[in-house]
Amino acid sequence: MRYIIKEKIFTFADRFNIEDEHGYPQYKVVGKIFSLGNKLNIYDLNGRELIYIEQQVFRFLPEYNIYRERNLIGKIKKEFTFFKPKFYIESSYANFTIEGDVFHHNFNILKNGKSIAWINKKWISLSDTYSVDILDEEDQPFILSIVIVLDQIFYDGNRNNS
Repeated sequence: MRYIIKEKIFTFADRFNIEDEHGYPQYKVVGKIFSLGNKLNIYDLNGRELIYIEQQVFRFLPEYNIYRERNLIGKIKKEFTFFKPKFYIESSYANFTIEGDVFHHNFNILKNGKSIAWINKKWISLSDTYSVDILDEEDQPFILSIVIVLDQIFYDGNRNNS
């Protein structure tokens, strides 16, 4: 399935829809205002919480926990590297890795060594805009939460993580 993530600019908190390739909303993402570290929720269109993302504060490098129904299902840590971004992803689902370019615009998410998602960030856009292709048999909200964490680390982190 292909999703389009287009974050709104000039908002106090992250608040945007994740749409399918035809422009129909599929999920809502809502960030908490005035919290220590980033805290975001992914909701279905009926308002039911699917995923909760929480930044771990006071870390040398960015670290995020991903929860489903108050159970920790994933942890993403940025590893120290000089050129290519590298992440440690711990998950209750499988062994995930991320391959990406130096400019943080193209990523593949691999599950047990096999590509399951492809992320492309537009180079010229008024807001952070991503095209995300995920294999249909994968857990769509969980994979989308990984993409949101990457955006928080690379782009929103300039405002929120420092």
